[in-house]
Amino acid sequence: MPFNALLADATAAFATYKKTTGAERAAFLRAIATAIGDLGDELLQTASTESHLPLARITGERGRTQGQLRLFADLVEDGYWAEATIDTALPDRQPLPRPDLRRLLLPLGPVVVFGASNFPLAFSTAGGDTASALASGCTVVYKAHPAHPRTSALVAGAIAKAAAACNLPAAVFQHVEGGSEVGTELVQHPGVKAVAFTGSYGAGKSIFDLAMRREVPIPVYAEMGSVNPLVILPEKLASDPVILAHQAAQSVLLGSGQFCTCPGLVFVPAGEATEAFVDSLGETLSSASAAHMLHAGIADNYYQNLSAILQAAHVETLVQPETHVLEGRAALARTVAAQWIQNAALQEEVFGPFTLVVTYQDETELLASIDALQGQLTCTLWGTPQELAQAEAVTDALREKCGRLLFAGVPTGVEVSHAMTHGGPFPATTDPRSTSVGSYAIKRFARPVTFQSAPPELLPPELRNENPTGIWRMIDGEVTQRSL
Repeated sequence: MPFNALLADATAAFATYKKTTGAERAAFLRAIATAIGDLGDELLQTASTESHLPLARITGERGRTQGQLRLFADLVEDGYWAEATIDTALPDRQPLPRPDLRRLLLPLGPVVVFGASNFPLAFSTAGGDTASALASGCTVVYKAHPAHPRTSALVAGAIAKAAAACNLPAAVFQHVEGGSEVGTELVQHPGVKAVAFTGSYGAGKSIFDLAMRREVPIPVYAEMGSVNPLVILPEKLASDPVILAHQAAQSVLLGSGQFCTCPGLVFVPAGEATEAFVDSLGETLSSASAAHMLHAGIADNYYQNLSAILQAAHVETLVQPETHVLEGRAALARTVAAQWIQNAALQEEVFGPFTLVVTYQDETELLASIDALQGQLTCTLWGTPQELAQAEAVTDALREKCGRLLFAGVPTGVEVSHAMTHGGPFPATTDPRSTSVGSYAIKRFARPVTFQSAPPELLPPELRNENPTGIWRMIDGEVTQRSL
């Protein structure tokens, strides 16, 4: 079977790596961050050339990538993430005694990570999926994205350098190049225990389906994008439609719309302020300078998907750009809620600088529209303080549709933190219980194991009476660092 040797190496490395301490994994993650920084301008120039992203954006993304690695380093060094839980034995309990029970999250095994095209650093070789998988104790087989192979190779070299410096097996991280056939073979290989993916719905769903057809199915954590609806309430819209339109437009235009959190759908109330909002939004989008997209394939898909939306019944085109082989030129269309609800195709993601304005008549129609929404990464609700205080029904409806609900600002820009959720109900992701950004991403690659009446010498260090790692644990319902 293809990749037998590679997965055998990953499995052998896992046998060693899974037994490393949190401090040892933290040192490895920090060493990767340092090694990436040591690549200097060569990495920045290469990534910018391959992705067409400006140096300022790449520089910021490098910082985010290093920050993610250090966040997970702090997390595993602390150790609380692994949920060490001890219920001590109660031999005298009636009518039956309770045995000694000790629970811990343990790593799954070798993980396949697919690189994303729109983040050549932060969602790619040493990005969040790789960082969280390595933090959990899993080994990683990384499938490089073909859009930025030299960037990926540079970062892979930095990871290899860090592994050697930390005396870890070389196969703790392995770098693979190739097309979709390589991805298919990796997902189907019995040595793979989980998959992480960021990209299109079609590719993500195909990977998920492959994994489910395996003799032994495995978890697939696929982030597949969304249209990230922005809902504006009447009083808020009337307060300053021009400023609101400008704010929405800047989010749509950011990075030529090549963010999975781009607001591709805007719900506005029918009323006097509606036309001012739509006119201003159209003016801002139409006057924006076109920028290069990541590669010609993405630009081609953008214009194809845009054409499908603009040609749909009951959709009025407000800004229609000429197609360009590489530039993503902004577009705008509008429709009404009654028609939008009836046409699920209008929820298809157009990955680029486009948004669809949907006009609703009242709260009843707005709630019906929210009910028709598919799963989203984000939903945003703009209202005055008074409106938001009375928007319980709208808030309750929106929170069922997304992984992150905003009440101010725009969805583009995902903070890497402990409280962040970057996920959502299908089809935004294949698992709405997880996040691909923030510290909770680590839990995708671990499973709970309970040790019952175990001999002390066979317990993981985190569960031993003396608590040699010094982590916080739950003992008989109390969170503590004490030993037993």
